[in-house]
Amino acid sequence: MTLPSPLLFLILVPVLAAGLIILGANARRTAVFAAGLNLAFFGALMAFFKPAELGFQFFSTAPVVPQLGISFTLGADGLSMVMLFLSTAVTLAAVWVAREPAENASWFYASLMFISAGVIGAFASVDLMFFYMFHELALIPTFLLIGIWGSGDRQAAAWKATVYLATGSFILLLGIIGLYLIQPVELRTFDLRKIIEMADTGTIPDSPVVYLLLLVGFGILVSLFPFHTWAPQAYACAPAPASMLHAGVLKKFGLYGLIRIAAPVLPESIQQFMPLLLALLVGNILYVGYVTIAQRKLDLMLGYSSVMHMGYIFLGFAALNEISLTGSSLMLLSHGLTVAALFALAGEIRERTGTLDFAELGGIARATPRLGLAFGFAAMASVGLPGFLGFASELMVFFGAFVGGQSLMGAAGGQEIFKFNAFQIATICAVWGIVISAIYMLRAYRRIFMGPLPERWSGLADLSGLPRAAVVLLLGVMLVFGFFPQILVNLVTPALLLP
Repeated sequence: MTLPSPLLFLILVPVLAAGLIILGANARRTAVFAAGLNLAFFGALMAFFKPAELGFQFFSTAPVVPQLGISFTLGADGLSMVMLFLSTAVTLAAVWVAREPAENASWFYASLMFISAGVIGAFASVDLMFFYMFHELALIPTFLLIGIWGSGDRQAAAWKATVYLATGSFILLLGIIGLYLIQPVELRTFDLRKIIEMADTGTIPDSPVVYLLLLVGFGILVSLFPFHTWAPQAYACAPAPASMLHAGVLKKFGLYGLIRIAAPVLPESIQQFMPLLLALLVGNILYVGYVTIAQRKLDLMLGYSSVMHMGYIFLGFAALNEISLTGSSLMLLSHGLTVAALFALAGEIRERTGTLDFAELGGIARATPRLGLAFGFAAMASVGLPGFLGFASELMVFFGAFVGGQSLMGAAGGQEIFKFNAFQIATICAVWGIVISAIYMLRAYRRIFMGPLPERWSGLADLSGLPRAAVVLLLGVMLVFGFFPQILVNLVTPALLLP
């Protein structure tokens, strides 16, 4: 047992805030204070973090079930720190944007705090069992937020998401248990550090079955095609803060897990099933992209767009080289910030107009110029305009993926060419996805904000107060790291343990 990690503070703050809210403390003020305190504390931790140092920092461990190799182990490297920043920043933005519901406001804000605690705990966990359990902690309040405080057909959306995500979680648990069982009996552990060490020394085999379980389990949680249909409806029906936290942060758990676990431990299985993964991620980019173009409501369009962009990150993971994995890691942050900003703005539009139907909107930039400007910035960030973090991350994914097939070429004759061509084709599809993104984003912007202003929207209030601060925070971070992406590259690269 070691001294408690300062990362434990990041987990306990939202948990304690949720408890105080349930006991009767002012819900909104407590949530805002807790989220702000966590982001400030993360900034203090960052001052003591050493980017060039290999391994996990702020490390602590305490045995829980030593007979099974389960321990409460916390630690963070560069990749973890990026995800912890995403979690704390989006949490603060979400509670700033949140509108207090008419009923059960305390449970509403407590649910947001529990989601925050769950994602922070997952990204700070080094033990795979706690990594899994913290994710489950975050899922439960997500279902409640959709089913109780959502809009539209929220009950159906909540149940569909529950069925899909529960199935994905069960398959993922089987994969984690399978990874435990393929270890030598006397060395069995859930400690990721030790598992990677055993994989490096050949102590544990590279198991295709375990990889498929992890891929399908994580894939369902991430909305990998064709397991994606739960996501757009759930995001469209969820209140804006819930969509921000789930689409912006919790959804990244699956891709983070694949980069963190599968890439260093199961590289041969990744290569073996490469054609399958490439076909599925192209489905995310092209099929879901064209479905996104067909949407006629902003919330559904953003939901499908979020699913589509997961294909880019999967492409970077599939290429399995330093450039592509770094690009995917940066894109976890860029997409999380972008989609959180877009859902926040969509919530503001719904709050003012009562609708997100393109046919009923139009010209509202004349009444809400700041809202129109902020949405324009967020839309350009989503498309990957130079100057935003999305541009740098997508560029790294494309370059890494295009050479990915080449780097994976062995001595397999025709199979080499097939792999190389498959990566080329997948990368071309991903680049075409940028065109698709530009089409639906620019069309949405034109239909909502451009043109003549209908009389009924002439009195709309502009973006102001804490919601404006939330969007400025998210967009500002994207711009800073967009101009200086090397800060994140230097942070993430030492954490990418490649075979």
